[in-house]
Amino acid sequence: MHIEHNSGNLIYRNPFGACRVNTLVTIRLCVESFSEPEKVTLVMGETEIPMSFAFELSGRRMYECSVEMPCEEGLVFYYFYVCADGITMYYGNNSLHLGGEGECCYNVPESRYQITVYSKEYTTPDWMKNAVVYQIFPDRFNRGKETPFHGIRRQWGEEPFYRAEEFGGEYLSNDFFGGNFDGIRQKLPYLSDLGVTALYLNPISKAFSNHRYDTGDYETPDELLGSTEDFEMLAKEAKKHGIRIILDGVFSHTGADSKYFNKYNNYGGEGAFQSKNSPFYSWYNFINYPDKYESWWGFETLPNVNEMDENFINYIASGKDSVIKKWLHRGAAGFRLDVADELPDEFIKKLRSALKKENPDSLLIGEVWEDASNKVSYGEQREFLWGKELDSVMNYVFREAVLSYLTGCDGKLFSMRIHSLLENYPKESLYSAMNLISSHDVPRAMTVLADAPDFRTLSRNEQHDYVISDEKKELAKRRMVLAAALQMTLPGAPTIYYGDEMEMMGFADPFNRAPMDWNHGESEVFRQIKMFANLRKEKAALRTGFYTHICAEDGVVCYMRSLENGTDAFGKKAQGEDIIVIMNPADCHRYININLSRFGVTQVKDTLSGDTVSPSAVLSMELAPYSYRVLTPERKTVQCTKIQSTQQK
Repeated sequence: MHIEHNSGNLIYRNPFGACRVNTLVTIRLCVESFSEPEKVTLVMGETEIPMSFAFELSGRRMYECSVEMPCEEGLVFYYFYVCADGITMYYGNNSLHLGGEGECCYNVPESRYQITVYSKEYTTPDWMKNAVVYQIFPDRFNRGKETPFHGIRRQWGEEPFYRAEEFGGEYLSNDFFGGNFDGIRQKLPYLSDLGVTALYLNPISKAFSNHRYDTGDYETPDELLGSTEDFEMLAKEAKKHGIRIILDGVFSHTGADSKYFNKYNNYGGEGAFQSKNSPFYSWYNFINYPDKYESWWGFETLPNVNEMDENFINYIASGKDSVIKKWLHRGAAGFRLDVADELPDEFIKKLRSALKKENPDSLLIGEVWEDASNKVSYGEQREFLWGKELDSVMNYVFREAVLSYLTGCDGKLFSMRIHSLLENYPKESLYSAMNLISSHDVPRAMTVLADAPDFRTLSRNEQHDYVISDEKKELAKRRMVLAAALQMTLPGAPTIYYGDEMEMMGFADPFNRAPMDWNHGESEVFRQIKMFANLRKEKAALRTGFYTHICAEDGVVCYMRSLENGTDAFGKKAQGEDIIVIMNPADCHRYININLSRFGVTQVKDTLSGDTVSPSAVLSMELAPYSYRVLTPERKTVQCTKIQSTQQK
């Protein structure tokens, strides 16, 4: 007996992917057996649903049932079992939990297919779906006019301190290079020229450390960065360049050195550490007052906050003059939530409600490292992408997929990982995701792409002393161009970490947070990022177009982005447009032979040069090592059969 289901093919599941509540989903299973099956059953949750014979496809019997999705948001999991030929066989998701083709087994499968069911009202800002994001670690990007200074002053171009003795014996992260708001403002023409339309700034509020995740005062910018007026000027000038600003919201903890906790008495008024009568006392959870308290991952400098405290919620989100409203009025376009999986769902819902009420077009992004659609944290299923919390997330899953593919050349696994995101994430969140390949929390992509060892196997001293050869640097540059091509042509908002376009390298914190290398000049990586950003701006298919997987063979990946039937992936009117992307990350030539006739292709041209690559639907091409091609197919209208029309989008 043979059983088959493919959640990525509309023949087997229609509609594809995540669904709004109450959507009717048709699910099919292919069964090949010597005798007619006694029972073909879909098991959805704890409910067994009989499947009936529908039609024959290439001599195989297809069984189906239609199921209405729940009226409430959540996750639906399913698998199948078939009784035929005297045996019972089960069929579930593949062992990688990535959707698509599944696996047969003789017992109830542990890996089951997922359908994400989300709110009917779930929408995300269109500007983010069309954005090219640039992440800035404010102290390290660019120094403008002089501002008041605190901490240990460093010279631009020096390497960040990485040993405790450099701070005087305790690792304090208070060495500053002086990057500030005015420095960012001065570089707005540079960012605009690069194709950037949104800036994500790491924390800017007053704090002790250079990373500023130890908030001292939510309402006030760090004086080293500049004044409130300086931020407002930056936001105003950025808007003139078509650039929005996303701020970092650090709401799971504050600094011990803050006006709220005030452990070191550096702020006026009474903090929670000083008095139980403090207006902030209820924010914190003391175990043995005042010296023992809950803190973030055991760091006593970062006391945890009780996010569901009514006073805290009013102060941060729902109050008339709340923190998020103040920053929106100052020019921010939204927030990225630090450690979103450590914030209660109810807190995120309240924050989203207040944010959207103030500005419906504002953005709420979360820091989630895993698949955010089915994330479980602290034993609870999270509701991030069900429509009432986050608009989207920092897409670390995308980062892992891209870097693993470019260093390991497993095109099939890469395609499966991209497919999994397409299947599990609502389109509203997928197309708004920050598709990053570097950030302040992970080694820079150039270092990973140079085949450097896993930073977790190295001490800070070893990371500092590790030497990457010139040969490996050249390899990393070639791979980095491919990474940019993938970022700019796959669904989601490509997100550039400052300095990646300048080929900056570095392991984990603090080596990934060095001052921007403004002396590097326009590298090939810079030129490629700029070219792709402009291409993405020109071609709507690369922003909100459908995604169609074409093939993944011998390390080569090929896919198409398209605007079809007069609409984009969100049903909005759009003129027909198609882009085919082909990628070869291997160190040798690859040959491809792809028949595109199923898409009605008549000829294929090079998107950048306009030259005809293939005068017919058969695309035969040699791909150089570490190369990509971006192609434009010319198509004729194809009258599809019922089966042909169910190609995956």
